[in-house]
This record gives sequence, C-alpha cells and structure tokens, in this order.
Amino acid sequence: MKKILYIGNKLAAHGYNSTSIETLGLFLEDEGFKVYYASSKKNKFLRLMEMIFMIVKHARNANYVLIDTYSTKNFWYAVVISQLSRVLSLRYIPKLHGGDLPRRIVQSKFLSDLIFKNAYINISPSYYLIEAFNKQGYTNIKYIPNTIDLNLYPQHDKQFKIPKLLWVRSFSAIYNPIMAIEVFINLRKIFPEAELCMVGPRKDNSYEKTILFAEQNNVDVKFTGKLSKEEWITLSKNYNVFINTTHFDNTPVSVIEAMSLGIPVVSTNVGGIPYLLQHNTNALLVSDNNSDEMTQQITRIFTEPDIACNLSENAKKTIKNFDWKIVRGQWIDLLS
Repeated sequence: MKKILYIGNKLAAHGYNSTSIETLGLFLEDEGFKVYYASSKKNKFLRLMEMIFMIVKHARNANYVLIDTYSTKNFWYAVVISQLSRVLSLRYIPKLHGGDLPRRIVQSKFLSDLIFKNAYINISPSYYLIEAFNKQGYTNIKYIPNTIDLNLYPQHDKQFKIPKLLWVRSFSAIYNPIMAIEVFINLRKIFPEAELCMVGPRKDNSYEKTILFAEQNNVDVKFTGKLSKEEWITLSKNYNVFINTTHFDNTPVSVIEAMSLGIPVVSTNVGGIPYLLQHNTNALLVSDNNSDEMTQQITRIFTEPDIACNLSENAKKTIKNFDWKIVRGQWIDLLS
C-alpha cells in the first residue's frame, strides 16, 4: 500500500470551504492509498508546527509528500515543507493552486526555484499555470485537472424569466464580492424581482463590507454563510445564473461545479479562467471589476433565445473530463 502525506489547509471543520486536501485526499483513500494529513489547526503557526511534526514522523514510511501550494501567505508552508522533505530525502509533489502564482514565481524566484525545481514533479490543474511556469524555466510540471464526482450534481430544469443569481466563494478581497452587489443593483433596474444569494465563509473583512454595501444601497441579498457542498448544491436548484467576480483565479472548483449543475456561468476573464471558459460557448466572460459589463452579459441570458441552453449544454460537455472516473488514472499512475 502506497502511503501519502498530504500537506494543506484542512479547515472545513472550522467553517472554511473544503480544499483539495479534503476532496482529492478522500478520492485517493478510496483508491487504496493510505493518506496522512496535516493540518487542521486553525492557527497558522500551530498548523505549520504540525506539518513539520508529521513530516518528521512519517519520513521513513511516506512514499510521497503532496503539498497544496498557494500564492499568498500559505506559500510559506510550501517553502518550509519542501525543503524539509529534501533534507529527509522525501519525494515531494507541489499541487499548484494559487491564481496569483505566476506573479509569485517571478517576485520570489530564489524560493520558487528551491521548491519547484527540486520537486519530484509539480502538478498543475490548468494550462494557465503550466504556461506561466514554463516561461520561468520550470519543466518538471504535469497537468492533472481539479476533479469532482459528477454523480453528486443533479440536473434541474431552469426558467429564465427573472435573474436569480448565485455566488459561491469565500468572502475575500481577491474574490471581489462587492462586485456581485453592484451587478445586482444594476439588474434590479431592469428586473425589479431579481434575486441574489451569496454563499461562503468569512475570510477577511470583505464579508462585513459586502453586507454594509448591500444595506447602504437598500438591496435585499441572501447571505447564507458557509454551506456544505450538499447544502449549496440543493440550494442551487432555486437559481439560474452563477456569477464569478474574482480579481484573479486559477481553475475554481466552484465554477466547475456550477457548470456540472447546468447553471449558466458569467465570470470575470482573469488568470486561468479563459483556459476553462470560452466566451459565448460555455460561459459569458467580462473584464475584471466591470459590473456594467457583467450586468449586460447576464441580461443576454434573459433576452436572447437559446443562449442559456447552449451555454449550459456546452459547459456540461466541458466538465466531463473533470470527473474522478476520468482523472483517477492519472493520479494512480503518478503515485503508484
């Protein structure tokens, strides 16, 4: 039995959205791998200490160390754990996540070289990151997409008379939640009965700012807080447009999930988004932080015949390759 030490932010129990460590980890367990995890500590320092402890503890029996690698503060976990893995002669695999990693590998070139050039292999869920990494001289990189179990995403017939918008993300400045309110304000001028539901946990003070902005503009927005995957999937049957307002991104799982549910997606055209979504084909794309443009594109769904159906059908074709039944073989081949 192959043994994997998975390093990442396993924080769903603390009210945060599930991350790869909590999804891919379970998939690997189902395939017969023994997976050890670090860390579920909420405090960042204690989380790092547990990561280090687990590396030392499993240095002799772990076949691979899988490291969820981000672009902001959590980048430092990858720095520490990758170099400790080198000292202990462990094969480590960074799994790239951060939509801002292209900027990070330029700004922190020395540290990035230490991590990525010495990795057993780097795993990218998007060709966007592969392109950026190749430009910086990193060639030991392999594409394996983010994965979901398509059986978990039921289809529901949608009516496209009134915009009912769904936003699912952590409330963080990088995801620009206030833009969703701006779009909603614009839409209410055209469709007075329009609705907006925003799902996600607090990550910074964006949550309070977004609520205050909605109150100041006298619009009624449904804020659910964090929901489990099952809960927001059930909730999604009441909504007919999924909006993604992020400033930068990689290959967001929430967008993939919306596509699998057959909900038309309208997204900012940033980072890795254009590698996943094609304008007028499987989604509608707009400029970063352009609420007027997003309003116009959403309006098209309710005024142009067949566009919603075409977007939905093309999106479902796109995400077939993200199903675990398809992706599992790539992970098994790599880790076996």
